[in-house]
Amino acid sequence: MSTTTTAGHLIVAQLERAGVQRVYGVPGESFLDVLDGLHGSSIETVVTRHEGGAGFMALAEGRLTELPGVAMVTRGPGAANAFIAIHTAHQDATPMILFVGLIPVADRGRESFQEFDINAWFGSTAKKVVTLDDAASAARVVDDAIFTALSGRPGPVVIGLPEDVLVHTIESGPAKSCTVEPRTVARTEPAAADLAGLEAKLAAASKPLIVVGGEGWDQESSDALAGWASRHGVPVLADFRAYDAVPHSSDSYAGYLGYARSDANARRLDEADLLVFVGCVRADVLSDGYKRGLDAVTVVVHPGADLLGHFGRLDQHIPAHVASFATALAATDSAVKPAAGWLAGARADYEKFSSAQPDGGTGVDLAVVMEILKQEMDHDAVITYGAGNHSLWPARYLKHTTANSLAAPRNGAMGMGIPAAVAASLAYPGRQVISVAGDGCFMMNGQEIATAMGHGGKFIALVVDNGIFATIREHQEGHYPGRPSGTHMTNPDFAALARSYGGYGERVEKAEDFGAAFRRAVDSGLPAVLHLPQDPTTRSPKTASN
Repeated sequence: MSTTTTAGHLIVAQLERAGVQRVYGVPGESFLDVLDGLHGSSIETVVTRHEGGAGFMALAEGRLTELPGVAMVTRGPGAANAFIAIHTAHQDATPMILFVGLIPVADRGRESFQEFDINAWFGSTAKKVVTLDDAASAARVVDDAIFTALSGRPGPVVIGLPEDVLVHTIESGPAKSCTVEPRTVARTEPAAADLAGLEAKLAAASKPLIVVGGEGWDQESSDALAGWASRHGVPVLADFRAYDAVPHSSDSYAGYLGYARSDANARRLDEADLLVFVGCVRADVLSDGYKRGLDAVTVVVHPGADLLGHFGRLDQHIPAHVASFATALAATDSAVKPAAGWLAGARADYEKFSSAQPDGGTGVDLAVVMEILKQEMDHDAVITYGAGNHSLWPARYLKHTTANSLAAPRNGAMGMGIPAAVAASLAYPGRQVISVAGDGCFMMNGQEIATAMGHGGKFIALVVDNGIFATIREHQEGHYPGRPSGTHMTNPDFAALARSYGGYGERVEKAEDFGAAFRRAVDSGLPAVLHLPQDPTTRSPKTASN
């Protein structure tokens, strides 16, 4: 017997077959048939309050799980609002899929209502952009999008859905299945010759350094790489906002590179005679604007063939998945002979740098708060934040001991912290989720607390309120002293705002009161906001330990 279905329903069926558990989005009339297919589906439709929030939730799910996160938005304005997440996923190399409803095929080129050119908009910042013009190809297009998003250098795929094509019917029967078997993305193994070449370079180096980053890490591979580095005396540094790639409890972990890195690690990057990048490349932020670590022998372990973003010297490219490489490296007995004290000194510098000293000033001292939080939070808590000076404290002081425990934008996009916390709480309902948010960052997507309330998500947000866009004010003070402009903010009562959504909210006036307030927030079982007023003259953690 044959049956018929529509392209919109077939898209949902293929997502189900791929194992997708959630889609995030704001509904639109341009993809009604997909929404109808989601009715009664095993896939949860997470209705967000803004397309930017939906995109960031999908991005966070792609960062924290093994499948791309999926967002759905409507044409024109909806697509424009979601663009920030596509740019972030592209620069962060994070797998996600964005479905965009489009105008009917016959209306193209007439400047019809909400018409836009999907290829012109997304073509320069997505891994692939495709428009579904053939209804019968719906399952194949979805499968290809998932495979593309995950393979090589991960990234976002955008799929345009003309509203008339979505309702076209497709016939299936015993000899013709509508869905397709999902393709498996192979974890590319490093070749024996590649490992031998790396081992020769390691044996010749006196100051080798490993830099980890990117996607694809799991607990086994994280522990394997950290263990190998510890046994062989090689320090491991994390790329910017890839701080969860290896456990901080390992004595091989020596901190991170990029914005707000320690001066000691900047020097160490310059002193290294061998740099092994695993899952990342020597890019802009990591190298302080293409200035550091340029002369060392360089090995890049990365599945991407083109090594997008890599700058400077490249002596060896090992095209392997990070998890496969870490496992293979751990099985070797490399003849590494680093300089005496090379690892011990790096670890000691990290311990010093990550030990909080009171920041001083009025308001809540965030350094003290971070020390309390380290004692209160669960060991496998997921931490999220957006962009801004508020993120410097958790990056410097909080410790990651488990893989997939950080969701933060590597491209510096504000507004990701709260949507990421919502997605993390839905993807890992048994794990504690903590978001550190600046007042400016929170106000960009803080309305997604309503999404958490509607879908059973819960997290604890620490909202740092200093009444200014602190990062930009800091730049102004350096370049235009005494002339602040365009950086002041008028803020609401953040605790009362949380309560208005039905969540838990509390204002914390002093750092020493934070621990008890945090426990009350946890005990509430609700999305929670702890409002932390901060001295507006405190720009960043104290730098005496750099």
